[in-house]
Amino acid sequence: MRTCTMIQHLACIMDGNRRWAKKQGLRPWLGHNQGAESVKRVIQFALDQDIKYVSLYTFSIENFKRSEQEISHLFSLLVRVLRDNVVKYIEQGVRIHFIGDENLFPEAVKETILFMQEQTKDCSKLHLNLLFCYGGQQEIFGAVKKVLSHIKNGLLALEDFTEDLFKKYLWMGNIPEPELIIRTGGTKRLSNFLLYQAAYSELYFLDCLWPDITEQDLQTAVTEFKRIQRNLGG
Repeated sequence: MRTCTMIQHLACIMDGNRRWAKKQGLRPWLGHNQGAESVKRVIQFALDQDIKYVSLYTFSIENFKRSEQEISHLFSLLVRVLRDNVVKYIEQGVRIHFIGDENLFPEAVKETILFMQEQTKDCSKLHLNLLFCYGGQQEIFGAVKKVLSHIKNGLLALEDFTEDLFKKYLWMGNIPEPELIIRTGGTKRLSNFLLYQAAYSELYFLDCLWPDITEQDLQTAVTEFKRIQRNLGG
């Protein structure tokens, strides 16, 4: 019987920024500013807990359906927060990875993506995965298309194709699957997040909105996870 009570990879679906703003009487997209403070809280928590990987659902492919004003604000906020904190990330040992459909990365953010990944490439204490222009179904479909193309063009033999090799075709690559996925906002679904990788993840749902998540909320989720005996099918 296999068991696992330690967390190597924590993932978060950051839901509720817009609802938080509306409750404060603010324009919906301004909730993302406060949500950015919660991201800092999660990063510090992961560093304190010696969690090696954190994946945050930063911007989904479906989010392109939102208003141009909100999208523009989101991208500007992302660029500002990352660049303002690059020195701190390096000091803390945080390596930044952007994971998603690179063909959809907006021009307004591409320069910052390359800058952050280059500046933090030697950091290894925490791998911060920002799932950007990301969708779990699209990730799987894209990987299958690449595999079929490689087989068709003689770059891959069908008999050599394995599950471990398939993971290399995914946007997440060989990053370990998350043991724990936390979602705020009261909604209990994955919303196209890490569909392949979440097969054996423990799901923890919080009613609080993302800007209101506390260190105690995170600690409670981790403590609850450690109480669970994870047989993983054994």
